[in-house]
Amino acid sequence: MLNPQLSIVIVDDARFSSAMISRVLQNAGYQDIRCANNAAAALKLLKERPAGVLLVDWMMPETNGLELTAQVRQHDAQQGHYTYIILLTGKEGDAAFNEAFNSSIDGFINKAAINEQLLPRTRAAERLYTTLASAFKEKQLLARNIASLRSYNQVDPLTGLGNARYLKQMLDKSLQHVTARGGTLFYLLTGIENMHPLVQQYGRNTHKELLCTIAQYLQQQVRPLDVLSRLDSKHFALLAHSPAPRKASPNSFKRLYDGLNFKPIQTRADAMDLTVGISLISLTEHALPTSSEQIIHLAAQQLPFSYSNRCIARLHLNSAQQV
Repeated sequence: MLNPQLSIVIVDDARFSSAMISRVLQNAGYQDIRCANNAAAALKLLKERPAGVLLVDWMMPETNGLELTAQVRQHDAQQGHYTYIILLTGKEGDAAFNEAFNSSIDGFINKAAINEQLLPRTRAAERLYTTLASAFKEKQLLARNIASLRSYNQVDPLTGLGNARYLKQMLDKSLQHVTARGGTLFYLLTGIENMHPLVQQYGRNTHKELLCTIAQYLQQQVRPLDVLSRLDSKHFALLAHSPAPRKASPNSFKRLYDGLNFKPIQTRADAMDLTVGISLISLTEHALPTSSEQIIHLAAQQLPFSYSNRCIARLHLNSAQQV
């Protein structure tokens, strides 16, 4: 059934031609018809209000129909819309047909047969536009839903620990807690320096098993209220809070360091000797305001020192200026 509210824009530098096309479409029952006599005017109409179907003459001065099509496609991409474009032309033959469709044209009407082709092609365009517009909206909705799910996803599916997003959120909350109630916040970044060669030697499945085993070990070593996360393929992070305003001693976390470095991790493939580095950042309210991004960045900067010196790299922030 014809949709009288379908928005149609006709672009033709010959006013008589566009008036004739408009009259035929109106007589068929279409009510929302706008006309433009050049590409600039057409784009202005489309920016004011999008169209479902664009009937555009190929041969126009300054900007022809194919060039206008490219501009419309760009505008549609920016606005999240799809315009069904039919090219009007006196050209014939396969070469013209191929050139038109290679330029993202949806339909083609030969001006010599416009009386016979206009309404059938417009009706077909209406049906296809409705289908495409519906699919386009569903795709946009799906993209928004995926983005929304990602924004709420805070669990690493492999290990069951928090992920980097969860860590960032909890670090922000921990900084607020230190601001309000004092105490000392500890941020511990753990990296496996030789993870890449192990993956190359044993493969991805063993890599996954190794990450899960490390996660289980870390969970056994931390306190129930500590926050443990897996950041990526070789890094874990720990957040811990102490009510006492004290500096962090490497000895406080030495059991983690020794347990990962000096005890092989058993997997189905082999017992793995790890080279592990730990970067420890501690701070009290005197180091605030400090952002979670700054703390994460400082920990990453310290980690190479731990690798090269085979020790826990420690940094206590005394003031915000130190950050």
